[in-house]
Amino acid sequence: MQHSRFDSPEASIKYMKRVAVGRSGFSNWLEVEPIVVREGQSELLLKLRPEMTQHHGFAHGGIVGLMADNACAWAGASVLGDVVTGGYSINFLRPAKGERLRSKGEVIKSGKRQAVVRAEVFAESSGEDPILVAAAQATIIPTGIPGQP
Repeated sequence: MQHSRFDSPEASIKYMKRVAVGRSGFSNWLEVEPIVVREGQSELLLKLRPEMTQHHGFAHGGIVGLMADNACAWAGASVLGDVVTGGYSINFLRPAKGERLRSKGEVIKSGKRQAVVRAEVFAESSGEDPILVAAAQATIIPTGIPGQP
């Protein structure tokens, strides 16, 4: 288990809503909802809307990528503080079709200069089992901005 930069689960969610979503025009417009951001773990939820889909009606790859990227970055932020993504790779496994996307991130290894994080993205619909639609791995880098948890 990783240590956490936040004092409590509630503090981490409050911070992520205010900073990671509130200050990000894209995440804010998408209404990404942080569920868990603590001890090297993250879980995010996104309700899909028609303007987030591509021509077959599936969630656009850019939206799926954002969910993977955010899950990695937010898991990394829970142990490193303020971060940016240094790079990530993603594999799309199935079409992302459903009512919402859920992504889960987990820090694999964290040091002073970076964290390696993996994420999975699931498509969900009421009454159905979640479907794994993408897997990603990212290098997350702390910004070194003082005063950030």
